Amino acid sequence: MKHLQLRFWILVCIVAISGLSQGMLMPLIAIIFENDGVDSSLNGLNASGLYIGILLASPLMEAPLRRFGYRPLLIAGAGTVVIAFALFPVWKSFWFWFILRLIIGIGDNMLHFSTQTWITSFSPLHKRGRNIAIYGLFFSLGFAVGPLLAGLVQYNEALPFILSSGVTLIAWLAIFLLKNEKPEQLIQTTSIMGTFGRFKQVFAYAWVAFLPPLGYGFLEASLNGNFPVYALRRGLDIDAVSLLLPAFAIGSIIFQIPLGVLSDRFGRRKLLMAIMLGGAFIFFIAGNVQESILGLSLCFLTAGMIVGSTYSLGISYMADLLSADLLPAGNIMCSVFFSFGSMIGPFIGGNVIKHFSGGSFFFMFTIMLIFICGALAMFRQKQHRSQKSAA
Repeated sequence: MKHLQLRFWILVCIVAISGLSQGMLMPLIAIIFENDGVDSSLNGLNASGLYIGILLASPLMEAPLRRFGYRPLLIAGAGTVVIAFALFPVWKSFWFWFILRLIIGIGDNMLHFSTQTWITSFSPLHKRGRNIAIYGLFFSLGFAVGPLLAGLVQYNEALPFILSSGVTLIAWLAIFLLKNEKPEQLIQTTSIMGTFGRFKQVFAYAWVAFLPPLGYGFLEASLNGNFPVYALRRGLDIDAVSLLLPAFAIGSIIFQIPLGVLSDRFGRRKLLMAIMLGGAFIFFIAGNVQESILGLSLCFLTAGMIVGSTYSLGISYMADLLSADLLPAGNIMCSVFFSFGSMIGPFIGGNVIKHFSGGSFFFMFTIMLIFICGALAMFRQKQHRSQKSAA
């Protein structure tokens, strides 16, 4: 029992450090490029490099996980992130930094895929929502601290990159304390073609569970990649941006575990529909109070409380709909949809900032959340039961 608890807490601490690195990287480079006069749409394009890396690596993750187990993938992922962060100060170039972000995306994919699959596999059904909520909580804790590190750029441009590399190195060393395990093997093939076949099954059974991760990726990447540009253009300074962005993460920290527990009790689908509508309303308000720092702070905090758990709730919902042997493929699909949302979010957000005025940046989130709520409403209870039974 003590070994299980140690494993769980090491995994969530690794996720926290990964969240810190991601939370720092997006606003940090957005601020650097904005100060250098880089176009907002190109700034958003560069931000998508992280998620392009995640997206490209995702289909390749299941086979090595089944063959080698969780720990080797964690070691490889954390080591990749350490090296990539250490290389940022070496050469300041738009495309070199884009490639480094892509490499970090691959490393982060290994970390998140391994940790969330491992946690969902050993979590009992009645504690699954809580455990995944703790996973999301620790990621949010790291993500909340990340933008504060980005503020160090005004003292030394290389300092945030070096600190992030060092902290990730600590996580890499902690992985060696874990005993390796492999996922449940109810299948005969671990080939790439077998993986794509399981993707088809997973999508048929649990397509609706992948929309919350997609929406969260879109929202998170746009806020962290585009909002610094939006705020600086509206006259806010770097310190204000560094304080506003963590408000969303702090909100998600406050309600991450309560929402996970509520989902265990009342059901994931109903709760997801409610928080999508609530989040859409909050961002509509944000678009109308954008001139007020206090108003935006309250909106960011409240939005984080409401929709900051959508990724972890989506993972829990996916695990409810699938059998144990399909969980690795299901977790990959969650990462794919999260990455796709994160990839298109900064690019669309950058173009919205460039071509539209007023509160359009925030209204973009309102429209997206309403769309996901409608898709959840279409997923009828009869269809849900038959899919769960088939799984």
